Amino acid sequence: QVQLVESGGGLVQSGGSLRLSCAASVSIFSRYTMGWYRQAPGKQRELVAGLTNSGILNYADSVKGRFTISRDNARNTMYLQLNNLKPEDTAVYYCKASDSWSTRIYWGQGTQVTVSS
Repeated sequence: QVQLVESGGGLVQSGGSLRLSCAASVSIFSRYTMGWYRQAPGKQRELVAGLTNSGILNYADSVKGRFTISRDNARNTMYLQLNNLKPEDTAVYYCKASDSWSTRIYWGQGTQVTVSS
């Protein structure tokens, strides 16, 4: 029912920046809790940053002070600004939306972020 499409990944050098986007097929205002997750090869998928429909933010300890999550409700888009990237940030980054009405969870297809040393 809900489609999420990530974009903005790529290859950057250590210390560089990227901005990831997640475009939703429906309005993400009010009823959805949004988040960015990442998964590196051989590792579990982990929460990077979350943003509830009431504006509550949370970040993984490893990215605090470097990454920023935000959303533009008018454009049905969520963003993740990644600054001062490190090689250990290399992973596939996924957009997640949780529907508070139906309890359904939706995932995007992922976008690859690769940070070279």
